[in-house]
Parts: sequence; C-alpha cells; structure tokens
Amino acid sequence: MSTNPPAPAMDGSALLDDVEAFHRRFNIFPLEAAYVAVALWDAHAHLLDCFDSTPRLAFLSPEPGSGKSRALEIVETLVPQPMVAVNASASALFRAVSGMEGRPTILFDEIDTVFGPKAGENEQLRGFLNAGHRRSGVMWRCVGDGSNQQVQEFPSFCGVAVAGLGSLPDTILTRSVIVRMRRRAPNERVEPFRQRIHEKEGHALRDRLATWAQSVRHLVDGVFPALPEGISDRPADVWEPLLAIADAAGGAWPERARAACIELVNAAKLGDKGSIGIRLLTDLRDYVFNGIDRLPTVAILDRLHSLEEAPWADMSGKPLDARGLSRMLREYMTADNTPIAARNIKAGGSVMKGYYATDLHDAWQRYCPPPAESALPPLPPLPGSSEAVSG
Repeated sequence: MSTNPPAPAMDGSALLDDVEAFHRRFNIFPLEAAYVAVALWDAHAHLLDCFDSTPRLAFLSPEPGSGKSRALEIVETLVPQPMVAVNASASALFRAVSGMEGRPTILFDEIDTVFGPKAGENEQLRGFLNAGHRRSGVMWRCVGDGSNQQVQEFPSFCGVAVAGLGSLPDTILTRSVIVRMRRRAPNERVEPFRQRIHEKEGHALRDRLATWAQSVRHLVDGVFPALPEGISDRPADVWEPLLAIADAAGGAWPERARAACIELVNAAKLGDKGSIGIRLLTDLRDYVFNGIDRLPTVAILDRLHSLEEAPWADMSGKPLDARGLSRMLREYMTADNTPIAARNIKAGGSVMKGYYATDLHDAWQRYCPPPAESALPPLPPLPGSSEAVSG
C-alpha cells in the first residue's frame, strides 16, 4: 500500500525574507534593524500561545505624514485575526480578546489619543494595554443586572501594534519594539499600497506564516533563547519571543535578530530619559553638581532652569520651584535609607537651604544611567554659592 510522501518542510528563513521584502516595498524604516524586528513580530503573532509575554510594536513619530499608519496597514495583512481599534473602548477590546473564537491581533492607530496630552479619561484602556502583554494579564469586571452582579475575569493577553504621534508612557515603551518613523526624504521611494491588489499578497504571506508556525511550534513553545550580552530585564522580555522565532527559522535570521536586538535596545536607551524623577537625578549629577559637594536650592534651580532641552523651566506652564524639587527628591532615599531632603548650608556668613551630593549619591548609583563619556562641564559659579565654601 503506497502512501503519499510527507510534504517538504517550509523554509522559515526564506519565508521571513519574503515578509521583510513585503514591508520594504511599502515602508521606509529608520534603521535596517527595524525591518528584521517587524518581520519577526509579524511571525510571533501566529505563535502567541507559545510565549509568556508578547512585545508591543510601536510606530512613533514627532509629526504626521511619517508612514506610521501605512506600516500598521502592512502589519494588518500579515497577522492573524487583525482588529483595527481606533477609538475602541476598553470594554470592547477585552470582550473581543476573551470572546472571539480566535484571539485578535489589535492594531491601534492614533494611540496618542489614548496616551497623549489630549487623551482625557482613558484609564481603563491604558490598563488593558498595560496588562495584556503577559499571559497572566486579565481585566476584572462586574457582570450582571442591578444587585445581581458577579465579578468576572476577562483575559487580556493579545498581540498589540500601535501607531501614534509623540511618545508613550514608560509602562508601554519598555515593553515595546520601538520604530521611530520619519517623513520620507526626497530620494526615498516606496511602492504605492493598493489595498485591492496588495492585500491579497499580504494574506498569502499570512497564510504561509500560519502554516509554518504550526510546523515549528515544538521549537519555540517554552523555549528561552540565548540573549545577547547585556540584554536583560524588560528588553529580554521583549526580545525572547522574537529571538525564538529567528532560531526556529534558521539561516541568517538568528544572527540578524541578535544584531537587531542590540541595535534597537541601544537606540531606545539613547532616547530614554526615564521617568521625570530619573531625569531630575541625572541632570543633577551630570550638569548641576558635577563634582560639587553641595549647592543651595536657589543655585540648583537656577542651573536646572538654564539647561536647554530640559523640562525644568516649564513644568506645566511654571518653572520647577523649591517645593516641587523637594517633593520629587523625597521620593528617593539616601544611603541611610532616609528621604533625600534639603539641609542647611553655610554660605557667605549666612545659612541657606540646599542639597548635599553625598545625600544623592546612592540614588545616582541605583537609578541613573552611566555618565556620558563627555559630560558637560559644570556651569559657572553663582555669587554666594557654596562652591568656595569648605567644610
């Protein structure tokens, strides 16, 4: 009795090459590494159940007309169960994720309407996007009528790609593959995307991805791939699923994926000032104290306000003042585990309130990135400051 020979295994490396080439036809990304990361993200959406977490994919730009929405359109043709969610409510999204036969991949354009300065009241939606990156992420809601209500758990774990102006909160940024889009230069050309024609091509690639994903499920399910040196914590959570996909594909993809990981993680660090508190600590270390052992509060504020491209001269319409500085610094501890607070400083025969570098040193070590190799020199001394005061 003859049997049909098994179908030849799909070449995952060639398939990812085709996915990357499809993006290149319609998208101009700022870094070569972004094409690698986005192609891997498209593939990982077909194997979501194999991973403990799913990275968000974020196309961000400072200005409209930078290709963000088009990038999201191409992703839409390649991922399973795409759900375009502009202006969707949190209730609609978590019911979609928990109620549909197949888990949707949520594509959220104009994400700045959720997280930006004009976002308004979107706490539930922000909570959904924050929680759903981990398999254990759920939303709890009361379901029922009147007094006959019960608390019900709604899973929120799903793939999410977003596009928007500006930036995102740290809780989303640190869980994302970030592609900072730019307007195309005059010499940069892309093929016009015609939905009636090119959507079918994308769907054909999507179907190939789905078939290949099933064939390599055993290679990625529960696997923890080797990470590049220095990649840990949140970046590791982001990249582990993508590196597992690359290893399963083989060919040049494992090496390309790790190079892209390092490049994009480092690029994110360059643009990441951390929270506003960490930004304050870092600016105090690098540009205010910078070797000085103590400074009066008035001198610290004057120096902070003079820093270009820093927020301290305009904090919601007003410059940072002594009260605000005190409030922010008290969130951090000295080496003795007491809140950082202003102390008396003798200067020019008088006593002024100010801060000591020794009180800040522990927080600098714990929270701030390594000092820049070419940090700016300290600003000129201010009259009556403590820089000439000893002891």
